[in-house]
Amino acid sequence: MHTFTGHTGELYTVVCSPTDPVLVATGGGDDRGFLWKIGQGDWASELQGHKDSVSSLAFSTDGQLLASGSLDGIIQIWDITSANQKSTLEGPGGGIEWVRWHPRGHVVLAGSEDSTVWMWNGDKGSYLQLFSGHGGSVTCGDFTPDGKTICTGSNDASLRIWNPKSGENIHVVQGHPYHSAGLTCLAISSDSTLAVTGSEDGSVHIVNITTGKVVSSLASHSDSVECIGLAPSFPWAATGGMDNKLIIWDLQHSLPRSTCDHEDGVTCLTWLGVSRYLATGCADGKVRLWDSLSGDCVRTFNGHSEPIQSLSVSANKDFLVSVSTDGTARVFEIEEYKQAIYPS
Repeated sequence: MHTFTGHTGELYTVVCSPTDPVLVATGGGDDRGFLWKIGQGDWASELQGHKDSVSSLAFSTDGQLLASGSLDGIIQIWDITSANQKSTLEGPGGGIEWVRWHPRGHVVLAGSEDSTVWMWNGDKGSYLQLFSGHGGSVTCGDFTPDGKTICTGSNDASLRIWNPKSGENIHVVQGHPYHSAGLTCLAISSDSTLAVTGSEDGSVHIVNITTGKVVSSLASHSDSVECIGLAPSFPWAATGGMDNKLIIWDLQHSLPRSTCDHEDGVTCLTWLGVSRYLATGCADGKVRLWDSLSGDCVRTFNGHSEPIQSLSVSANKDFLVSVSTDGTARVFEIEEYKQAIYPS
């Protein structure tokens, strides 16, 4: 299958277009991003201008714009139709940790190593809001799916819940019974009510976004939790950690359904659309597909020689794209897994 070799350094991030089934964006340590197309090896468009590693990428929900965030503290907005740069977003005094789009508009949100969170108008490149209060690098964050709230996690061991319009900090979730070390990842439920967060301390907590209260704790990982993914249409979560485990959780009962052992740390994961399968990226360089019902590994994809850093599924759910510190992006065919439905 397709391997993209346009980069000249480690790769850190990959994202597939939500609308174009073959369009992929990748970014890495060569200070470059690329737009390229699955199965069209002769087509690539370089995203130029960053002065440090491209650490995060995100397509707008309508697929029209791409945001590239860099450790240089700058975010660039790209027009997908023309592949031209549309605007440059400035403000943060440290590297960009992550970038996200509002679910229904061209509004960009980003967290920085300097402990701040910024929001801009992606069309105009204009500043909208600064969210200040964290005491350390803002490692994860997002809008709720209804677009009405922002959740951010930091290595100061807190989750903060914000009003996007006013910039007001509605809740700070911190201290016992919450995480005792920095947050590494978060996911928000499709109904915008719950935030599921993972930490360097190996714990996973579920927070009610409305009340700011910890409603449940999922304790099973014995090392840092690196990734969280919520199943799109049933109440299960998946967490991956440096303890070499993928754990599938039943959120309604806060119990682990299955534990899936790996040869090395689990660095990233993604559910394969609404199927019962999910993929993990591992520090051993392998990409594995798992049946969340049985907990069995149904497929192992080889090819990478170094740790997997990021995974993304194509818009039509036919392809899984992985990137690694080995400097390559690889495309795997997963069409046979996308129709497998889970229990009702």
